[in-house]
Amino acid sequence: MKSRKQVSVSFMIAGILFCTCLVASNLLETKVFRAWGPITLTCGFLVFPISYILNDVIAEVWGYRKARLTIWLGFIMNFFVVILGGIACSLPAAVEGSDEAFKQVFAFAPQVAIASLLAFIIGSFLNALVMSKMKMADRNKGHFDYHFSMRAILSTLAGESADSLIFFPLAFYIFPYIFMGKPQLPLEIMLQLMLTQVVAKTLYEILVLPITIQVVKFVKQFEGEDVYDDGISYNAFNIKEL
Repeated sequence: MKSRKQVSVSFMIAGILFCTCLVASNLLETKVFRAWGPITLTCGFLVFPISYILNDVIAEVWGYRKARLTIWLGFIMNFFVVILGGIACSLPAAVEGSDEAFKQVFAFAPQVAIASLLAFIIGSFLNALVMSKMKMADRNKGHFDYHFSMRAILSTLAGESADSLIFFPLAFYIFPYIFMGKPQLPLEIMLQLMLTQVVAKTLYEILVLPITIQVVKFVKQFEGEDVYDDGISYNAFNIKEL
């Protein structure tokens, strides 16, 4: 019988993919593309929703405790890359001015980095919490595809809403007002961005649901696990409980 503190290869792969998606999304945020009509999105949109899908898979198969561990690992990896990027940008270039393009990618503005990390940790935990609570409520109800779909959509909607409600006001309104004396974006544009991000990322989740469902079914069968979070602590800081 496996020790509760051991992890499977499947869980390890899911955790690595989760952390990779988070780091990649921060780097890809530096480019904005035109999605359709007047609507623009950052290229982080291409990969960031995948982290929520992986969060759903981990919480569904291995439970909230494993999801909590993965979220904290993702937070630490993101923070580590931000620190390394800051150090690299502070080092003198071999040829003066030759590192401007490098700095555009890796010189994370402190207020954006703080807002991003805070939004991620709260949004991800809310996503995992909603997923876990809904799974407990859906126990023995059958119709897995339907109930899992509802869990995945509503948990993503909750997590992405929290993420946007924290990130955009902090990064583009509150912090700029504190440090520069004025917001970086007008209030109406910031609200439009928040709504666009939540809607677009939730639609992303819905579109890939057929794939997510099959992945969850395969992993459950392969691992022989389908964890229900009976009697666990939902304390986000209780990482010793695996």
